[in-house]
Amino acid sequence: MIHGVVHGFYDEIRRDELLGPIFHQKIQPNEWPRHLAKMCDFWSSTLLRTTRYEGRPLPPHLAISGLGEVHFRRWLKLFRATVHRICPPEVAALFMDRALRIAHSFRLAVAFNRGETTIGIEPIAEKEL
Repeated sequence: MIHGVVHGFYDEIRRDELLGPIFHQKIQPNEWPRHLAKMCDFWSSTLLRTTRYEGRPLPPHLAISGLGEVHFRRWLKLFRATVHRICPPEVAALFMDRALRIAHSFRLAVAFNRGETTIGIEPIAEKEL
């Protein structure tokens, strides 16, 4: 199921007019299989507590200039659509709980890294997407 979510989600990302160009700029066509495998490992570690993922997901995101609220909301909206299409409700809820937490953590880190205040950065609720 993780494989289906990751591959389905990134298919949507690559077609998206807002997020697609960012990913196309950062990930070359021949690098996609490796990236998708890494994302499957990430979600395996995140949801199932496996030790498959070795990496630091935040630094590549900090390197994206202009990354902001609109990007995180689109990411979450596409992710939500994917998990609700592929997963049973209880699994989709688990995926979304983790995705919302990750998005909030990354939003705080991006603001902090830019020297911006993090006061007022509230978690995005799934119902707001």
